[in-house]
Amino acid sequence: MLRSDLIFLRPLEADDLEFLYALENDPAVWGVSDTLAPVSRHVLRQYLDSAAADFFEVRQLRLVIGEAATGAAVGTLDIFGFEPLHQRAGVGITLLAAHRQRGYAQAALALLLPYARQVLRLHQLHCTVAADNEASLRLFAAAGFREVGVRYQWLRTAAGWQNAVEFQRLLAE
Repeated sequence: MLRSDLIFLRPLEADDLEFLYALENDPAVWGVSDTLAPVSRHVLRQYLDSAAADFFEVRQLRLVIGEAATGAAVGTLDIFGFEPLHQRAGVGITLLAAHRQRGYAQAALALLLPYARQVLRLHQLHCTVAADNEASLRLFAAAGFREVGVRYQWLRTAAGWQNAVEFQRLLAE
């Protein structure tokens, strides 16, 4: 388990069902997760049953962000789209609404970066952030991710089309 004074990162466990149900069914995060409808407990249970698959086989990894003081699950950190040849992957962070703006995402990235470089042997990470998501734009910039471009009218929202900012972080020592 990866740990700091504020948070820890751990794999998904069978008893994370209710936590995932709350997180995945929050309409506020559907826009960043390409979701349009609620997810059933049945589907999440099936997902949990297969979540322990090998990163190098399924090319993704979801870690639970836990609050160190209480042990409570507060969010997830996803590594996805792993490309073995190019040693790169995407990264995304989702937090329950009540746990945002407390430094958990920043602490999760601080734990992830050396893990991605030293254990997963990745050369780089990348992410896509909605142009109006000021908190996430600041988060990734503060973690050393560099803005490398804008995708215009990339995200469809209830209010219309929105731009997305692309970030990249090279993990060379």
